[in-house]
Amino acid sequence: QPHLVESGGGLVQPGGSLSLSCAASGHTLDPWTICWFRQAPGKEREGVACVSRTDIKNYGGSMKGRASISRNKARTAVVLQMNSLQREDTAVYYCAGREDYLSNDRPSLLYSEYTYWGQGTQDSVSS
Repeated sequence: QPHLVESGGGLVQPGGSLSLSCAASGHTLDPWTICWFRQAPGKEREGVACVSRTDIKNYGGSMKGRASISRNKARTAVVLQMNSLQREDTAVYYCAGREDYLSNDRPSLLYSEYTYWGQGTQDSVSS
């Protein structure tokens, strides 16, 4: 079973960028659809970006145009690049995955459809 681990979170000033990485020890992420979700205090969990087994990507509306999701060459990690960050982007960011068949469908941004979760990493946007 995959054990998802996030890295790269931290403090950034408004307008800055963060790059988050999700990886699974002992596994490639090739059999899995991988997503990034976020949850701010008092708000619902929100899908940020997902990438399918066939590298079809789907982005949530809040960060559309400011986020990019990709797999590394070895397909052992999924990276979320976030740019032009604002205070409202402050949240705990989670990596999540599910085993999927090959499909040309866009991956779901609904958190209830994902089985495996990392512990989350705090991203804070503040001056």
